[in-house]
Amino acid sequence: MNITLDKKLIKRTSKSHILSILSEEKNWKILDIGCGYSANEFATTICDVQDLSEFYKDKNFIKLESKNLPFKDNEFDFVIASHVLEHVEDFKFFISELERVSNKGYIELPTKLEDNLVFENKKDHLWHMDFNDVNSKLIISKKLQFVEPILTVSMAHKLRKNFKSSLILELYWENKIDYDYKNDEQNYEKFSLLTLFRKFFSKKIRSIFS
Repeated sequence: MNITLDKKLIKRTSKSHILSILSEEKNWKILDIGCGYSANEFATTICDVQDLSEFYKDKNFIKLESKNLPFKDNEFDFVIASHVLEHVEDFKFFISELERVSNKGYIELPTKLEDNLVFENKKDHLWHMDFNDVNSKLIISKKLQFVEPILTVSMAHKLRKNFKSSLILELYWENKIDYDYKNDEQNYEKFSLLTLFRKFFSKKIRSIFS
């Protein structure tokens, strides 16, 4: 894997691409944080607020006792945070901790659309996530419920097969997770489901039936 460590970088990627890279780096120390029972298969260390040591007997499991990650600076070659950032109250500190323990990693997040459509996300998630492709920045804003949810988590997972880019952000970063905080509350208004589906799905639907 060619790493450009002299500058910051954050860009879109795919989980499958990341897995192919990790499969080739046999000597890397890889941290998966906040993964619950779904740790990345290549993770060498797993860290979670739950005590999952019995479940991960063949891995190095560390229970997270505070918001400070219990690791040295640059201890890992790669860090994974999949569907974690949207839950964290102090996202600024969490991002700085990811940058501290490694110089590169993978972040997976729900888009605003999935966040709004899934029942379980209504209370559990604190932040909306978007990505600015022009400026290569993660855009974070306070979560607002634009529509009432209509999907379970399992239903959303099935939709991802055909509408993944509309529902999930997959990001690779090096050196720094560049982000901006955006206050959307002043422009907040609820949308109809039809408006949302037109905005996020129309291009994908046209490609399927063209």
